[in-house]
Order: sequence, then C-alpha cells, then structure tokens
Amino acid sequence: MAENKTGGGLDWAQAHARLERLARTAETAHASTPEEERAVLDARARELARPPSAEKAAGSVLEVARFRSGGQLYALATRFVHEVLRDVELTPLPGAPPLLRGLTLLRGEVLPLVELAPLFGRPPTRTGDVVLVVGTTRPELGLCVDEVEEVTLLDREELLPPPTTLDLASSELMSGIHREGLILLEGEALLSDSRLIFDIADEGTS
Repeated sequence: MAENKTGGGLDWAQAHARLERLARTAETAHASTPEEERAVLDARARELARPPSAEKAAGSVLEVARFRSGGQLYALATRFVHEVLRDVELTPLPGAPPLLRGLTLLRGEVLPLVELAPLFGRPPTRTGDVVLVVGTTRPELGLCVDEVEEVTLLDREELLPPPTTLDLASSELMSGIHREGLILLEGEALLSDSRLIFDIADEGTS
C-alpha cells in the first residue's frame, strides 16, 4: 500500500463542503415561482395539442376507404371513391374475362363490375355483393367487395414495398403493403389498367 504523504491526501471535509455549496447553488438557479411553473406547463400542453405538420399531413398521411374482397384487406384513397352500392342488379356477360363480373346501370350509365383477385394472379371468387364505385371525376368502375369496413387515415411511411415476386402489372397497382397485410391500391394505376378498360358500347344490360 502506498504511503499517504502530508498534504497529498484527499480532504474529505473540504470536498463535502464544496458539494453542498454546489447543491445550494443549483437549487437556487432552478427555483421558479408558481407563475413560471404554470407557464412551463402551459407551453408543454400547447406542444402536445399541436396537430401534425401540414407537410406530414399532405405528404404521408392519406385518407382511405378500407374494404375486404376475396379474404384480402385493401385500401383506396377516398378521392377515388364515389359511393357504395348494395343489392345491385348485375347482368353477366358470356365470354367475359374472369375479372369482369358483369354490368349494371348507375343512373342511366353502364358500369362494369370487376373483381380484384385476378389482377393479382388469383382466381375470381364470385363472392361479395357490395359494390365500391370508383373513378376520378366520374364513376368508372364498380369493385365487387365483401364489405367496406371504414374510412380512416393511413401513414405511407408505415408501408412496405410490394413483394418482388409480383409481376410488373400487379406491383404497379400497389402503393405498398401495411404490416397487417393491407394492400394500398394505387388509384390512378388501377383506373388506367388496360385489363379494366372494356369496350361496352355495343353491350346491353338485358
């Protein structure tokens, strides 16, 4: 053991005294009046109540309609959704492609009713009697779905990219996949997909 020389050891009494002085100085520096404390609490409350920034709301948060079709959960931006129809009178077309369920009349206009499953390489289900009417400025298609669940907000930052196993045509219809398995459809790509453009000028509904 090394010998403690005179004047070389630690003066514990002096150290404790210095720590006490520092503690008193810190308490004095951090002391605040009741008015100051209320001001701090008010500032914190305003910060918590502040809505998301406009940049985030416009850039990543999207209002969508969630719906199920063929056991799969989908979402589509509400700006593409016009209305929801039930008990639709459908006219099947012999020889139509698998994804075209048939035609119906909507306020005097012919509306094709389609299934989503064949667009992603799955067989048509021929189930679902709810029709989600979609389009840009006017009704263009009716999506045959099992149910429309809700209108909600979806954060694009929480989406995963489409699987690489999908073909290009299918992946272009998807903005991404949520962790819970929800597929966010790309509305503009869906409505411009050549597989969903039908020449129905000469088709009747009877």
